Amino acid sequence: MAIIWRESSFRSNVRPPGKKGFMGVSTGPASSAYGFAQAIDGTWDWYRQETGNRKADRTKFEDAADFVGWYMTKSWTSNNIEMHDAFNHYLAYHEGHRGHRSGSYRAKPWLLKVAAAVADQTARYGSQLPRCS
Repeated sequence: MAIIWRESSFRSNVRPPGKKGFMGVSTGPASSAYGFAQAIDGTWDWYRQETGNRKADRTKFEDAADFVGWYMTKSWTSNNIEMHDAFNHYLAYHEGHRGHRSGSYRAKPWLLKVAAAVADQTARYGSQLPRCS
């Protein structure tokens, strides 16, 4: 939930800001990221193929939440990130599994702050969950 909170603020059809070209004119989206989970095209296609969920839609919350869970499971199996480690799961989510393994995030202090915010939000959600019916 905290990853979706960070990626889209729970908005279904959000896209990343556009790239700025000559004289600050937008030249289109910075990436193919889209939807609740801000999944990029290639990773979304991988998810749909591997899970058999061919009709999955990035603007449907249940599909986006399943995608994030699937991706976290991949992070656990490929990078040995414990399921309760929201900090490192966000870094792997942002940088990709290979980027996380290489430590590409170490050169991005801003990303470490974002991952810490995701971990804090995860803790807040965890403390709120027992009060949900």
